[in-house]
Amino acid sequence: MRIHYIQHEEFETPGSILGWALRQGHPVTRTLIYLQDAGSAQGGGKAALPALSVLPAMEDFDWLVIMGGSMNVYEEDKHPWLAPEKRFIAEAVKAGKTVLGLCLGAQLLAAALGGRVTRNRYREVGWHPVSLNKAARKNPCLSFLPGEPVVFQWHEDTFSELPPGALLLAGNKACAHQAFVYGERVFAFQFHLEINEAILRAIGENCAGEPAPGTYVQSPGELSAHPEYIRACESWMDEFLTRLAAL
Repeated sequence: MRIHYIQHEEFETPGSILGWALRQGHPVTRTLIYLQDAGSAQGGGKAALPALSVLPAMEDFDWLVIMGGSMNVYEEDKHPWLAPEKRFIAEAVKAGKTVLGLCLGAQLLAAALGGRVTRNRYREVGWHPVSLNKAARKNPCLSFLPGEPVVFQWHEDTFSELPPGALLLAGNKACAHQAFVYGERVFAFQFHLEINEAILRAIGENCAGEPAPGTYVQSPGELSAHPEYIRACESWMDEFLTRLAAL
């Protein structure tokens, strides 16, 4: 099984997903799509873009993992690569690939499939519980989770309208739409279930001073005060991926 991931920030890596893939012996490739911003700024055009910023051919991967990022899905003027990435995601789903979107990746997946992404009422940052609904508890990839897992959040937008045919899986008081499934093997998580200590540390270093205080925004001290939450997320992601691979 060949896994390809799209990375939107230098510091937002696949985290525990990569660890799982390596343990299972699955080959992993990547697109560092944020490098296209640097290529565009230099005025070199497509030919000047770094090789690592190029999206793969459909026949070159089986799973697609779409990572988070600070940009918004509708900011094509700032990041011109967003439009072709959304088309690529839609094509991957149509081709029957297994697809997992996380945070921005979940929003990109929603937009690519005909949903709507807008600013959420609340900015949500830190360790917050999400409530799994009946559909999630019946889903073979998620049925092992507790009813209200505490997961790591860092977002201000949301997929406010699900794509046609998508099934809502979770929500909470801060954000009504926290996860959805499309078909059997396409999942979108607004939260960062891939979190590990390295990612948490990198986010703290690269996003210092962000965001402004709010009802659902935790302090830097609160973010780093719960190693047990990280261990739980690592365990849950491992089990989720194992079950997803077994479908």
